[in-house]
Amino acid sequence: MAPERKMKNILILSWFDKSTVKHLRLPFSFFLMPVFLFAISQASTINWRTTAIAFFILHLFVFPSSNGYNSFQDRDTGSIGGLKHPPKVSRNLYRATLFMDIVAVLSGLLISYSFSLFVFIFILISRAYSYRNVRLKQYAVIGFLTVFLFQGAFVYLMASSAIFTFSFVNFFTLDNIICMSVASFFIGSVYPLTQIYQHEADKKDGVTSISYKLGYNGTFIFSAILFSVATVFLCYYFNLKHQQIAVLLFILLMLPVIIDLSVWFAKVRKNTDNANFENTMTMNLLTSACMNLYFLLLILNNYYTWF
Repeated sequence: MAPERKMKNILILSWFDKSTVKHLRLPFSFFLMPVFLFAISQASTINWRTTAIAFFILHLFVFPSSNGYNSFQDRDTGSIGGLKHPPKVSRNLYRATLFMDIVAVLSGLLISYSFSLFVFIFILISRAYSYRNVRLKQYAVIGFLTVFLFQGAFVYLMASSAIFTFSFVNFFTLDNIICMSVASFFIGSVYPLTQIYQHEADKKDGVTSISYKLGYNGTFIFSAILFSVATVFLCYYFNLKHQQIAVLLFILLMLPVIIDLSVWFAKVRKNTDNANFENTMTMNLLTSACMNLYFLLLILNNYYTWF
């Protein structure tokens, strides 16, 4: 290897220092996994090679880069999603996220031009969400809708474009539109709850979150409504496909989530101090674990036909 190239490789690796790696919040990708698994579970044919590549691109590059860039712009000193005590950010974090975005877009070409383009669009929206001169997240409704659409429906679309032979013209069938709606409503139901402990920090940073607008009680009620709408869509979808057992399995696996949220809501109503980082992360982990398990069971059922 030429000395110049070796030096460049060493320089790039130096960007991924301890602080940078923490701010990428790689484990946080677990919380964003359900939409991708949902798309796999509903695919009639699956190209496992491109599916695996897309999974790694999104969960090891795109989503962590988005986390890191958001941290770089926010420069939080208090708890953030996945990090109770975030370290101080450095310029290395910006360089690392830019590098990861470039790798993600170029790697997307291994799948298709469409997937690479979708990755690029997602990155642009993610940057606009955090970037100080645009900062979509500072607006309650616009910030919410950005996450609602792009972490839900758009990720479902993006994942689908890698999972099977994709045609933009033929993709928007009734089934896919319902599934995209389900993905967005589930993401939308969780997102305000992830902001509930950051009201004061967001306010100081000039951000008016949807959770701050709704208040503590309003956040829980709003999330419950969106979760209910998502459940209705999901039930309607599986009834169309004559898969009522899938509906019953969903209700069964979501019971721990519903119970946990009900108990947490009761605690917050008594004392808003319970709307804290620890309870938020517990809720996030439980919801994601149950969702991931549910969609994994659906994927396995496509091959073993248990129900």
